[in-house]
This record gives sequence, C-alpha cells and structure tokens, in this order.
Amino acid sequence: MRYVVIGAGAIGGVVAARLHEAGRDVLAVARGAHLAAIREHGLLLDEPDGSRTVRLAVAGAVREVDWRPDDVVLLCTKTQDSEALLDELRAAAPDVAVACVQNGVANERMAAQRFERVQGVYVMVPAEHLEPGRVIGFSAPVAGVLDVGRYPAGADELSTRIADDLTAAGYSSRAVAAIMPWKYSKLLVNLGNAADAACGSDDPDLRELNERAHAEGERCLAAAGIAFTSRADVRERRTGNVSVRPAGGRDRPGGSSTWQSLHRGSGSVEAEHLNGEIVALGRAHGVPTPVNEVLLRTVTAMARDGEPAGSRTARGLLTEADRATDRA
Repeated sequence: MRYVVIGAGAIGGVVAARLHEAGRDVLAVARGAHLAAIREHGLLLDEPDGSRTVRLAVAGAVREVDWRPDDVVLLCTKTQDSEALLDELRAAAPDVAVACVQNGVANERMAAQRFERVQGVYVMVPAEHLEPGRVIGFSAPVAGVLDVGRYPAGADELSTRIADDLTAAGYSSRAVAAIMPWKYSKLLVNLGNAADAACGSDDPDLRELNERAHAEGERCLAAAGIAFTSRADVRERRTGNVSVRPAGGRDRPGGSSTWQSLHRGSGSVEAEHLNGEIVALGRAHGVPTPVNEVLLRTVTAMARDGEPAGSRTARGLLTEADRATDRA
C-alpha cells in the first residue's frame, strides 16, 4: 500500500516524512516554492529531538501521480482547497480510498460525494509550516494523535491498517468506530483558530473570546442533535500523547493553522469551514452566534486584504459581537 499525501504542509509534511522514515511507501504532492525546495534539497523536518532532511518522492499535482490500485490518499490540505482537489482526484483515480487528515467536518462530506471509501482522521498534532522546504513538529516523544475511522461511521480493515502505520510512524493512533464525534469536538477547539490569528496568542482577552466561540458552538451542535466528544475525554486522549516542546529554534508553534495562513499571506483562511459551520448551524436552528460571525468576518477580511496576523484585539471583537447582540 502506498500513501499519497496531498498537501505537504504542516500536518501533511510531518506525517509524510514520518511514514517514510517508518518504511512505508509515500509520495507527497506539493506546489510552488515548497515543491521546488523539496525536489532540490529534500524536506527539512525539525522536531524536539533534532532536525533531519527527509528525501521524499514528490509530485507537483494530482495529475502527475502514477496512480496504483493500492494507493490511499491522505488529504492534508486546508478545507477551502478540498473541493477542487477532490474533483481532480476523482478524474485521475476514481476508485482510490481517501482519508481526510484535516480540521473541520466538511471534508468527509465532500469526499463521500465523490468516493466510495472515505476515512475521517481526528488530528491533534502541533505542527508548523512557514517557509518552503521546512516543516516543524513540536510534540515529543509521541508526535501527536491521529485516530482513524470510516465515514460516516464504523471502523474497517483499512482504518486499522492506517492506524497501525501511523503508530509505527510515532503517533498515537487507533481505529475508532465513531470518528465524527471526535472531529466535531476538534471543530469546537478550532473555532479559536480565527481568534488566535486575528489577535495573537498573548492577547489578555483571548481566552474569553475563545470560550464564548466554543460555547456558541456547543449550543449549535446540541440544537442540531450532533454528538461531540466531551472536553474531559479530549483531555484524556491528549494526555501523554501531545507534549509540546521546543523545536526548530522555537519554544512553541507560532500560532494556529489560520495564523500560519495569514502569516504566509496565502490570501485565504479555513474559517468558513470552521466558524462558518457553526454560523450555518445557528441560522438553521435559531441559535445566536455573534462571536463566531465576527470571527469569520474578521479573519476572512484580514486574509483578503493582506492584514498581518495579530493586528486586532480580542476585546474589540468581543465588543463588536456584543453590539450585534444588542441590535438583534
């Protein structure tokens, strides 16, 4: 079985490198300057226990891959890029199995519209990608948590095979029969990505902003009848499996995946499929979501306008959300 890792950024790059080092057959798909750097120099992987260069096989696009019957795709892109890539993938390899190693809950839905075999992956891996040809993993001795389950439910032989390979690559990974409640719990956590990106991790009011976004999310999921894993179970799963340590000359990751998108000037962020998921549920079920609406609007505008990460304040965003509530 070969893993085709589409999106060799923070998560995809570290996972691809570790799977390769564990003796698994891996082909990464990257683009732009990152692709050029990997082709010329290999992928530099910085981790708490040291740095090394991993010589990965790499392609520049889905259409460049020499697809094999036993290939399994690990889709590691941001959600805003998923639909176009899945369409391209269906045209090139319509029978391939797809595992969504991504934040949010929309990717599995998109994949299931196009492919018969879809796996969801619960991702708890502190990683960073800010410059071409380099990725950083911050957790050691365990590299993080990557649990796998069939979408929409169940765990099959492929779930177990992927989990076993990820375990061999240094992750805590298991086959989970009900993967989506875990992914919805991660969605709630990721509602804070927009807050971190807009305000920076040292903002004194960031915790309140995150908590209010999270509370709105929980109310929306409850109103929609959507199950999600409890905070206590998430903490237990994290304990001993995610231990952030300095790596690559940094004490900790610079920020969330959304912060990294703003920092790189990518022009788009994932908030539509994180905060936007909660806003849509709120509108469908009559649950107010002023904080998530402000966060979605703010980081989308920041990405569009090239505004630097950390240029807003949490207190300012909370005030904006409260004013919207007062007007309602």
